Amino acid sequence: MSGLAPRILLLLILLVLSAASTTSAQPSTSTDALQPGDMIRVAISAMPDMSGDYVVDELGQVSLPLIGTRQASGLPAGELRRQLLAEYNSQFRNQSIQVTFLRRISVLGQVKNPGLYHADPTMSVSDVLALAGGPTEQGRPDEVRILRGDSEIRADVTSTETLPPELRSGDQLFVPRKSWFTRNGTYAVGIGLAVLGVITRALN
Repeated sequence: MSGLAPRILLLLILLVLSAASTTSAQPSTSTDALQPGDMIRVAISAMPDMSGDYVVDELGQVSLPLIGTRQASGLPAGELRRQLLAEYNSQFRNQSIQVTFLRRISVLGQVKNPGLYHADPTMSVSDVLALAGGPTEQGRPDEVRILRGDSEIRADVTSTETLPPELRSGDQLFVPRKSWFTRNGTYAVGIGLAVLGVITRALN
């Protein structure tokens, strides 16, 4: 029994080390990584015909000019941009090369042109709403909802005091409709005054 305890202790240590190494070997994920349906915008000053927007396919891959197919999803956005710029800079010396990631954003509700748009993640909520033509007269830009998975974020795009939250791939921007009274307040007040006038004359 005296020799059994050290063996058990050694076995437990080996199991812990094995679990730790397995965990560290798991690929890391990033909330800002590109997703299928996103786009990569490449601008090469020396070759404008090679510049354009390239879609990330359902496998998370993208086919880019000159450097071919690359895995776009799974990496942090900053790391992916560094890799792509390094490959392009190895082929073009002293040239202006820009790589921009465009996220797919659904704009729904009371906007003039609801639909799916691709937006630079640095754009604000109001910028993305502008892509959809902006809120309609019936919309409430002070109550915009950002639907992200199971969470909901409210953003007042009429306010200039704080910046809206950063947009992510798959976000849905929803502009709600004004309440009935807000939309018909003048009409309702007019009817109320008319009814009040009738009642007043009847009482007199």
